[in-house]
Amino acid sequence: MTEPFETPRPSAPQEPLFEPTGEHDWRIATGATGLLATYNAAGVLTSSDLHVATRMGALGDEDDERVLLAVALAVRAVRRGSVCLDLATVAETAPDLDWPDPAAWVAAIEASPLVAAGAVRWELGLLYLDRYHRLETQVHDDLEARLALAPPAVDEARLEAALARVEAGHFSAEQRAAVVATVHRRTTILTGGPGTGKTTTVARLLALLADQAAGEDGRLAIALAAPTGKAATRLQEAVVSELGAVAESWPEAPGLVGRLDGLTLHRLLGWRPDNATRFRHDRGNRLKYDVVVVDESSMVELTMMGRLLEALRPECRLVLVGDPRQLTSVGAGAVLSDLVAGYDARPDSPVSALTTNFRSEQDIKSLADALRTGDADAVLGALRAPSEQVSWIETSDEAEVEAALRPESLAAARAVWEAASAEDPARALEELDRYRLLCARREGPYGVRRWNQRVERWLGEDPDVEVYGPWYVGRPLLVTSNDYALDVYNGETGVVVRQGARRRAFVAGSERLKEFAPGRLDAVETMHAMTIHKSQGSQADRVTVLLPEEGSRLLTLELFYTAVTRARHHVRVVGSEAAVRAAVATRAQRATGLRLRLAAPAE
Repeated sequence: MTEPFETPRPSAPQEPLFEPTGEHDWRIATGATGLLATYNAAGVLTSSDLHVATRMGALGDEDDERVLLAVALAVRAVRRGSVCLDLATVAETAPDLDWPDPAAWVAAIEASPLVAAGAVRWELGLLYLDRYHRLETQVHDDLEARLALAPPAVDEARLEAALARVEAGHFSAEQRAAVVATVHRRTTILTGGPGTGKTTTVARLLALLADQAAGEDGRLAIALAAPTGKAATRLQEAVVSELGAVAESWPEAPGLVGRLDGLTLHRLLGWRPDNATRFRHDRGNRLKYDVVVVDESSMVELTMMGRLLEALRPECRLVLVGDPRQLTSVGAGAVLSDLVAGYDARPDSPVSALTTNFRSEQDIKSLADALRTGDADAVLGALRAPSEQVSWIETSDEAEVEAALRPESLAAARAVWEAASAEDPARALEELDRYRLLCARREGPYGVRRWNQRVERWLGEDPDVEVYGPWYVGRPLLVTSNDYALDVYNGETGVVVRQGARRRAFVAGSERLKEFAPGRLDAVETMHAMTIHKSQGSQADRVTVLLPEEGSRLLTLELFYTAVTRARHHVRVVGSEAAVRAAVATRAQRATGLRLRLAAPAE
């Protein structure tokens, strides 16, 4: 039996600053042999992947190196965002290696004592670690159980009367159809790109549902939620604003809906300091809400979706809102895109898709449409066409990139600093939302860390501006984790502002600015630049997208699309044609079985 071997470090940072070699490379498992050593040396597997596999083999009495290789690859798959290992495509990760014979490999896995013991699961041609198999089947089973429930009772005459009152303004036929379908369902997946009126639809839906409840002398308890604090705040503000527009033709509507609070999913479910993956609300302690709306659902990982579904009462209405073409969650899974694909062509599909774009920024829409179709020539055409909304700096030269980024990045930082120096936190936060510099990665020449430092250096070259210490006036802040004691949440943004002789940190909340002594905020980063992943759930008037080199594994169509669609009025892309073509040609592939399960419902 293969003995467990030394692992100098248990895990790897996502983007090391340098590439270690030889005996100092913590990714190399010094005691590995056979297939595991080969794939470790080739860079396919890290020492931590091998450690888990060999430890499971030792505990489960499995010494077939083909099975241990498959387990190590399944660990790697989860680490890279997949739920399982797809044995049919795994050879594409390193086509030059000598992979085991597929048929013999499958036979070895099926006969493995690890499968017999349930430590790993083999199903649908996919190999799962047990935890992720249980999560995926739970999500599938809970969704199927919700669809099997009898539909809610609807007062059709009251619905028709209410529809006539919410149709003022931008309310298309497809939005009306989506709202009507949702009123008749307990579960809805509302999809659409930017500008398609998802929030408009949600606001009118809530008014209609509240009116139905009022007809039964009741009142709805409604929760608005999102994966990050910033996205939750945006959802609440947008829905309240849309309800204000509805009030012009239906004055009672906002009162019927009542008070709405935007919550992070962690806060909604009841975060527990003693358990990172379990919450106060679960099957034994269900949420009180009658309606739960979750925005930016593409960011919801499999684990969180499982926790949400088990916390809902069966009669609670669930509305998942999002764009399945955006980047998937940081954690394992691609739940929203799986749901859309899995329910496709099913007669009981709960998916309502919005396709009509109502925004005036036609050129940004054209670029986003070209990205959705995956047509590189159309994307390049949209970038090169004369436009006041889309521009392209076609370069990968370091000096040219810096020259392109400096003017607007510096001007934006200066505007935030001026407002912060004038002791005006509200204006400082408004200025912060006017411009975003988005990067694909955190480290390296195209990374957030470097460009944060660059902007600080440019700002500090002005003799009127002091950029000293970690809490300088005008420092833009990004909250990176939830702090329930302080009531600040992952994704929220803030600014350090002068208050007389003091410096205070102001964080934008859903209803108010939250003020703190800077030293109380631990999990914050400087935000002159931010990663595209962190930008999900937020928007800015003007966005600059810095593409990495063409060989970067982070460069995908979903990443590019997400970055472009953060812009309200203008998007500027900085990068080479090769980088653009590489992004369009590369899809973010995640192995899951959820769409297969949903596409084949039980009889």
